[in-house]
Amino acid sequence: MASLLKQIGVVTALNVRSIPQRAAMSVATVVAVALTITVLMFFLALSNGLAKTVEGSGADDVVVVLREGSNAELNSVVGRDQLNILATGPGVRQADGQPVASGELLVIVDGIKRSTGTKANMPFRGIGLQGLALRKGVRITQGRMFRPGTNEIVVGAGLLREFAGFEFGKSIRIRGGDWQVVGVFEAPGTVYESELWSDIAVAQSLFNRPNVYQTMKIALDAPTALPAFKAWAARDGRLKGLEILSERDYFARQAAQSTGQFTTIAWLLGATMAVGALAGALNTMFSSVAARSAEIATLRIIGFSGLAAFTGTMIEALVLSGLGALLGVGLAYLAFNGRGTSTLGSGFTQLAFKFDVSPQIIGAALIMALAIGLVGGILPGIKAARQKPLLELAGG
Repeated sequence: MASLLKQIGVVTALNVRSIPQRAAMSVATVVAVALTITVLMFFLALSNGLAKTVEGSGADDVVVVLREGSNAELNSVVGRDQLNILATGPGVRQADGQPVASGELLVIVDGIKRSTGTKANMPFRGIGLQGLALRKGVRITQGRMFRPGTNEIVVGAGLLREFAGFEFGKSIRIRGGDWQVVGVFEAPGTVYESELWSDIAVAQSLFNRPNVYQTMKIALDAPTALPAFKAWAARDGRLKGLEILSERDYFARQAAQSTGQFTTIAWLLGATMAVGALAGALNTMFSSVAARSAEIATLRIIGFSGLAAFTGTMIEALVLSGLGALLGVGLAYLAFNGRGTSTLGSGFTQLAFKFDVSPQIIGAALIMALAIGLVGGILPGIKAARQKPLLELAGG
């Protein structure tokens, strides 16, 4: 065993030292692997950042109520009377003698993206008096909260980064009405930062949705109160056709819908580009074996095994793919980790979030690079192991 390991070490050293002799092909292989890894990580980081933003918006002690069968708020309709009934349910949190509940309306309005200067959909949300209290971690950083019954809005910091014209103090026109931006709020790592908020009654009037909500949010005393609350609602015929779930479960479902396509794209593009990188690796490694045929034959004559030649060739392929992986991971991390962007959410509105290159994504990228190196080294390694010593030496 010691002798075999020594042989592998010698062959590997010879292979790695000879890489500069095939500099152009080796660099091409490294770059191909690096590009594959960068593209894979781009979409995985995009998907991961979007998922974290959506999933991080939910709480276990807040319930979301929407029409049964609705996959998004825009498809849901819930009546005012139903909100009043739900607010009397068991385990509903009270503040100053009032239930902490908010009937809400979400509509789509146009905005101008800073990056492109083009129109894009934005979420405009009408919320009740308790709407802010239902959202943990939200704080006003400029100005103040809107006053009920007025055409005042507050703007999420994420939306403000992505869209022009919504700066604090500005007056804007939306759907034929003039609105004053009286505040900017932050809710780091949540979907709320991508929204405009106004008083629910004013939003209902402006968008001609009187006495209609799309969702309701209700705070419970504790997460453990949810089963009893759902059982109570199921027994009341006036609440038939409603779906009740925790806010965390609701956003987890939204995240799965929003990120699945990006994950699929990541692996499809990654696999397609990996085929190209693999072709380059095979070409490089076959050329490496051909260029060192005389050396391999000499080593075989003095007692080196075919396994040593195979393993040395495999290690060379792994070194090249490893260099490509390191380059790709470095490029991806520097280029877009933590970078803000926006894309369509499940409600067909722009959702602002940040790319997130997690350790799991880096691990997945390294595994793909390792696979390229392994597959790219197998056939050339077999060729090296099958070299016929006397014939190859004579040919050299």
